[in-house]
Amino acid sequence: MTSTVPASLARTAGGSALQAVFLDMDGTLVDTEGFWWDAEREVFAGLGHELDEAWRDVVVGGPMTRSAGYLIEATGADITLAELTVLLNEHFEHRIARGVPLMPGAERLLTELAAHNVPTALVSASHRRIIDRVLASLGRDRFALSVAGDEVPRTKPHPDPYLHAARGVGADPSRCAVIEDTATGVASAEAAGCRVVAVPSVAPIAPADGRIVVGSLEEVDLPFLRTLMTRVN
Repeated sequence: MTSTVPASLARTAGGSALQAVFLDMDGTLVDTEGFWWDAEREVFAGLGHELDEAWRDVVVGGPMTRSAGYLIEATGADITLAELTVLLNEHFEHRIARGVPLMPGAERLLTELAAHNVPTALVSASHRRIIDRVLASLGRDRFALSVAGDEVPRTKPHPDPYLHAARGVGADPSRCAVIEDTATGVASAEAAGCRVVAVPSVAPIAPADGRIVVGSLEEVDLPFLRTLMTRVN
């Protein structure tokens, strides 16, 4: 977990009901969920297997070990989990080296959060090497903290990543707003006790108590996120 949050920034947030905002990366801030699927298809094609399009909904948003493990089992490919993880990361890195497209509304939202000194963290199931490449495009200075999937004992859908993020910025998880695009990420944030805004990318996410589902980040701004905290208590 990499943290650059200054004490003054944490104190600024402490005076507000909304203490921090945590955002997922792939499919939430950057339009890369398709990149992962393309990388998976390329790697398995090289192994002599064609992926079923129906499997995409199963692997989206999950940790690398779960997604890769599922695809090995589903295809019967002769490759170890460790070998496949390396190949998938390499293919994905090759794709993002050409540029990382932002999701609609992402640039505006990040700028707004920074302008109001809201501690903001990037919380992803992707590995650190991938996050660091994407942060170079998003702007590292926009985030007080980033948490990678290979830096926590249990990644999404477990609560660990968001609990780490909350501790890192000195915030109460129940006073943190999380923006996620997959059911796996939503489950992680809700298990940590955060307030969740779901912006589905590949697979649908149903509304639920304490969860709001929107169609795009263009519907999300700081006043909107602050209203989530009125449901706390």
